[in-house]
Amino acid sequence: MNFLYRHRVALGALLLGLALAVTFGICFFALSHTAANPVKLTVVIDAGHGGVDGGVVGTRTGVKESDVNLALARSLQKKFEEAGFTVVQTRPTEAGLYGAATAGFKRRDMEKRAQIIRESNPAAVISVHQNFFSQTSRRGAQVFYRADSDGGKTLACAIQKELNSMPECVKRSEALVGDYYVLNCTEVPAVIVECGFLSNPEDEALLVTENYRGRIAETILAGTLLFLSAGAA
Repeated sequence: MNFLYRHRVALGALLLGLALAVTFGICFFALSHTAANPVKLTVVIDAGHGGVDGGVVGTRTGVKESDVNLALARSLQKKFEEAGFTVVQTRPTEAGLYGAATAGFKRRDMEKRAQIIRESNPAAVISVHQNFFSQTSRRGAQVFYRADSDGGKTLACAIQKELNSMPECVKRSEALVGDYYVLNCTEVPAVIVECGFLSNPEDEALLVTENYRGRIAETILAGTLLFLSAGAA
């Protein structure tokens, strides 16, 4: 992986903190940031949709996907920062990134996200979304990666493995290839995490709670730590 090769020195220096975080399940990542080794990796958290683009809507509560995404992105930021990362949010507020809601706003929104990712030079990109399907029985978290991105696939599989281990997981899933702008706009390892189905009443009831969103965030962090520690080995 070319990207991981370029970051091998930083990742190697942080391996001890990663190992502690994975082993004990708590955020000791920052322990490796000593005065002699002030390394901090950057992660971009991308809250999908926003502004006039609310995404899908919960069938029971009417909650907008964009609001769930933002709440999860904020929880992820807290977890990653506690673990010693620098976090960049593409969409830190309810507003979209397109300026005026005129023709072409969706394209402008995505291009702005791509610009933020490029300028941040991150170790990973995690885009947060919620799913929707015509059959309300469909549920569970699903992670997507770009077909030709080895780093993206490895990151996606690591996060998916951790999501599958959650007690709420009723059916284990595999990370899947996805052809999406946020995955195609960068060469760094990038994933889309569909955290659940707002068309499913059980998933929706979980996703509207702060406690469950916090646990999802912890699980995504755990998967990311596994990915980075493997790259540093």
